Amino acid sequence: MRIHYLQHVPFEGLASIAQWATQQGHIISATQFYNGDNLPSVDDLDWLIVMGGPMNIYEYDQYPWLNDEKQFIESAIQQNKVVIGICLGSQLIADVLGSKVYQGREKEIGWYPINLTPEAQNYPVFASFSQSFNVFHWHGDTFDLPPGAVRIAYSEVCANQAFIYGDQVLGLQFHLESTKESVSQIIENCVSELVSGKYIQKAEEMLARDEDFSKINTFMCQILDYFATSTN
Repeated sequence: MRIHYLQHVPFEGLASIAQWATQQGHIISATQFYNGDNLPSVDDLDWLIVMGGPMNIYEYDQYPWLNDEKQFIESAIQQNKVVIGICLGSQLIADVLGSKVYQGREKEIGWYPINLTPEAQNYPVFASFSQSFNVFHWHGDTFDLPPGAVRIAYSEVCANQAFIYGDQVLGLQFHLESTKESVSQIIENCVSELVSGKYIQKAEEMLARDEDFSKINTFMCQILDYFATSTN
């Protein structure tokens, strides 16, 4: 399987997804916008994974590639590719699908629980998950549920934490791919965001969660396995 991912900053890569893809023998390629990479043809990929980043989806002046990226995501969806968006990636997908993206009521940075919706039970992969569990967050923006999408998860401060659109498009506002190493890189590059806040943890709190890191990586693998088997 040919997996292509869109990377916005050098410190937010595939993390545990790379290990899963390598173990499964899949082919991985990337567009690193911060390096000026060009986008491939949508025909040359089976899956598209859209990673996170600190930018806003409307900052076209500072990040002119955002327009091309959105058109590329839209083409991948129209061609029935598996499309998975994480954090900023989920916001970009939501925007492409016609919903509003805007600043959330509170920033969520650290380990906070999400709750699955009753609709999540309609998907075998989520039916096996706990009703509520901790995930890693690092976001200030959020989005309305895209038209035609199914809401999968929410949190105390964010009504739309995850959605599925059709059978092959998944948006995750939170991070399941994160490892201690990848979170360390985000902390190093975005430490200015670690101010006092109701839903903002200290760096040492975020990193001292070995069991949670293991759990979210397992959940990420289960989701990837699900899409790999259900779309073949």
